[in-house]
Amino acid sequence: MEDRLFEAHRGTRMRATLRSLLIGISGLLFLAFFSSACSNEKSKKPVSAPIPVTVSIAIQKTVPVELRAIGNVQAYSTVTVKSKVGGELVGVHFKEGQDVKKGAPLFTIDPRPYKAALKQAEANLERDLAQAKHAREDARRYESLIQKGVVPQQQYDKFRTDADALEATVLADRAALENAKIQLGYCSIHSPIDGRTGSLIVQQGNHIKAEDISLVVINQIVPIDVAFSVPEQFLSEIKKYMALGKLQVEALVPMDDERPERGVITFIDNAVDTNTGTIRLKGTFANREKKLWPGQFVNVVLTLTTEPNAIVVPTQAIQTGQEGQYVFVVKQDLTVESRPVVAGRSMNNETVVKKGLNPDEKVVTDGQLRLYPGAKAEIKTSDSATAAKKKTP
Repeated sequence: MEDRLFEAHRGTRMRATLRSLLIGISGLLFLAFFSSACSNEKSKKPVSAPIPVTVSIAIQKTVPVELRAIGNVQAYSTVTVKSKVGGELVGVHFKEGQDVKKGAPLFTIDPRPYKAALKQAEANLERDLAQAKHAREDARRYESLIQKGVVPQQQYDKFRTDADALEATVLADRAALENAKIQLGYCSIHSPIDGRTGSLIVQQGNHIKAEDISLVVINQIVPIDVAFSVPEQFLSEIKKYMALGKLQVEALVPMDDERPERGVITFIDNAVDTNTGTIRLKGTFANREKKLWPGQFVNVVLTLTTEPNAIVVPTQAIQTGQEGQYVFVVKQDLTVESRPVVAGRSMNNETVVKKGLNPDEKVVTDGQLRLYPGAKAEIKTSDSATAAKKKTP
């Protein structure tokens, strides 16, 4: 009986031991599975959605080095027409605002008084010529008589003096006749230049005085000048490039920027304006289409030289951070790289990148606020592609 009790007790203990062992193994298996699951969950990183951006391609091209300013159009030459003689204005031979050629008739002053003065001067000359001729003949007769001792010396001297006086009178008459012709010529007023007439200040039928008031103003607008000022720090560059050749300048009329007028710099002022710190320049334009008009304000672009093989990107691609200027570059795998750059001149919404970019690299022009190095980008559109589509007919 004792043996039976011993066997039963041993069997119970073995079953308990086996049960404990099974529970331990199950726990170990659960812990291993749980650890593996947690490890897999930790190894999976959250994937962010691509960031939509607009890009443009860095282009290598020749870039002009330019200065920009606001200019004022001025007539190439201006003439204020006045009358040199007085009288009634009997003829106006043009219309206000008409283009006239050099030598074209403009006004006629009543010539009748001046024709009468001319005739009188001619008559005076004829009379004095006759008297001078008679006096010379008398002087010659008395010269032969004085040699024979027939007449006294005093009488001969009187005739010779009268002849000389009449010779001087003839010279004065000739001068008066020439002046009368000039005065008569002033009755017809002609244009001294090719140009465009302004408003008629005095109407036909008015009586005018010599050198009194202006009759009309003529502006020469073909060619024409544009005056503008640039900061004095550019003076040395302007002089340097002018020594190499003519500097080209463009004038862009507001609302017509696509067809600029082209000219050359013809004048640099002889002093810097101390009040503004600028130097005044003047460009001359052919103005064959008469797009430029005196008094008009235009945008002026002065080209100093050109910079070949420059890398250019849209200006909005250039960002400024704590470490300086940079751009976001989209790589082949559509990840974004923050690239420090050295920016140069900006013109027409484009900026020259002196250092940091290579041609044909894609730079972000819109959407930079959400970007960070290594971010995934989704290209919405390309500025350069859009521009190319617009140019394609």
